[in-house]
Amino acid sequence: MTDRSTGIRTTHTGSLPRPLPLVEMLFARDAGEPIDLGVMERVVSDAVADAVAAQLDAGISIINDGEQGKTNFMNYRFGRLSGFEMGPIADAARLAISTEMQDFPEFYAHWLGHGRIRNVEPAPLPTEELCCTGAVGWRDFSEVERDIANLLAASSGSGADLFMTAISPGTYLPPNHHYPSEEAYVYAMADVMSREYAAIVDAGILLQIDAPDLTVQYRQQPITVEEHLEYMALRVDAINHAVRDLPKDRVRVHVCWGADEAPHHRDIPLAEIVHSLLRLTPHGMTIPGANGRHAHEWKVWEDIELPEERYIVPGVIDSTTNIIEHPDAVAERIIRYAAVLGRDHVVAGVDCGFDTIADFGQVDPKIVWAKLRSLSEGAARATQWLW
Repeated sequence: MTDRSTGIRTTHTGSLPRPLPLVEMLFARDAGEPIDLGVMERVVSDAVADAVAAQLDAGISIINDGEQGKTNFMNYRFGRLSGFEMGPIADAARLAISTEMQDFPEFYAHWLGHGRIRNVEPAPLPTEELCCTGAVGWRDFSEVERDIANLLAASSGSGADLFMTAISPGTYLPPNHHYPSEEAYVYAMADVMSREYAAIVDAGILLQIDAPDLTVQYRQQPITVEEHLEYMALRVDAINHAVRDLPKDRVRVHVCWGADEAPHHRDIPLAEIVHSLLRLTPHGMTIPGANGRHAHEWKVWEDIELPEERYIVPGVIDSTTNIIEHPDAVAERIIRYAAVLGRDHVVAGVDCGFDTIADFGQVDPKIVWAKLRSLSEGAARATQWLW
């Protein structure tokens, strides 16, 4: 899976475009509307097969299911877990707009009202929110098993290497009304999520843990770097705890500043958190490196020597724009990372998911596949130069 001795391998970050009929079914299911679950299972299975075929056609080395069975990358787990229920919002100040939104309110007013592939009316301000009200556990593990089975079936005979995404223990946790402390809450989530992590690895699939909790707090809240690092430390420890019994070469962590085409001017710099990130025990780490806020951060790695077993999946394709990167630009980005990390420590990737929310439609589906083909071609050109 991680042998990069013959050239630069390619992958992406997880979510890929979903067909509109599936999107409608996913949202109907999440809203509690009656749907034919048998029909939905077939639609999901077909969508995974199509996503796998399209990735193979684009020349991607390490492929996944495109998260076809999930409405978005984070809410899926609350549909599968127990211990959560809706309750009144106790802290209205916590739901106030983020610091970035306060800086650019006009942009957000426009941006949040457009870009959907469905005609969605603006949601009223909520009066209730999901809360943790009991011990967290699995209510329905069958959907995890279904996701794994669909990917294995769709890729059978292809010879492709596979990965599957799962959310980190500490990402976007609902308010805690049950556990005695934040640490107890986060570690309880780590213990629960470890079952999903193990199932993915046991199926012979590379596990990717999506972890925006390692970065986005600084962007959203008026906190200091030191406060962010303290917040982050617990979550790094929780990830390490959750994968403690897994082979670390079968796990990578996606470090995410957000998949949205927004200002990102409050993103915490990679240089401030890189040493904390290196405390993660999984061998792989995917980090944005193509978008305009983070494209310069390849330089951070100039002064860091990675252990032999570790590797970085830098984003060399921007997942938020419909511009199709030229393969030469992709190759140049890969070569930069190879120069500072060593070519055997680099797998070429994408900044973030293309469709982290199923109906967001930020990048046109046909353009997604064109961008992934450019990723593959750029990696091939970089390989010719590096080998």
